[in-house]
Amino acid sequence: MPHAKYNPANAKEKWFDLAAIVLEYRHMEKENRIIEAGFTLPAPPTAGGNYLSAKRVGQMLYLAGVISTDDQGVMTGTVGIERTIDEGYAAARACALTQLAVIKREAGSLDAVESIVTVNGYVNAVPGFPDSPKVINGASDLLITVFGEAGRHVRAAVGVSALPRNAIVELQMTVLLR
Repeated sequence: MPHAKYNPANAKEKWFDLAAIVLEYRHMEKENRIIEAGFTLPAPPTAGGNYLSAKRVGQMLYLAGVISTDDQGVMTGTVGIERTIDEGYAAARACALTQLAVIKREAGSLDAVESIVTVNGYVNAVPGFPDSPKVINGASDLLITVFGEAGRHVRAAVGVSALPRNAIVELQMTVLLR
C-alpha cells in the first residue's frame, strides 16, 4: 500500500491535534489519571503516634512514612523470604496511593502538586537483598503515571530488617505545592 503524499497543510492540522492531546493530558485531573490506571485512592491514615502525618512549610509538604496497606489491611512479609519483588512492587505502589490520599487531604487536590521532590522507600527484606530499587519502582512508576515529569523525584531505596507491623514497605515523601 503506497504512503499518503505529504501535505504540509495536513501535517500542521495533525500537529495541532497532537498538541491538543498533550495539553489535555497535562491538564487532566490527577485523580482521573489514577482511575484510568485502574487504581483508587484509599482513605488517608491518621498518625499512629505522637507525630503529624504531614507538615506544610511554605510550599513544601513533608509527609511522614506510611506502611503498605490494601483493602484487607497491612501488606506484610519479608521480600526474599515469603514475598517476591513483584509483591514488594505492589506494596510500594500501595504506599504511594496512600501518600497521594494524604496529599489530597492536606492540599485539597492533587492538582495542587507542583512536583514530587523526594521519595524515601524502605523495604522489609532479607539481609543483603540487592533489589530494593526494583521494589520502590512501584511507587516511582505510579507517581510518574499520575504527575508526568513533575512526578520524577530524587530517591532512596533501602533494605531494612523490620518495619512497623511487619509491613513489606514504608514510604516517606516530600512534595512541592503550587
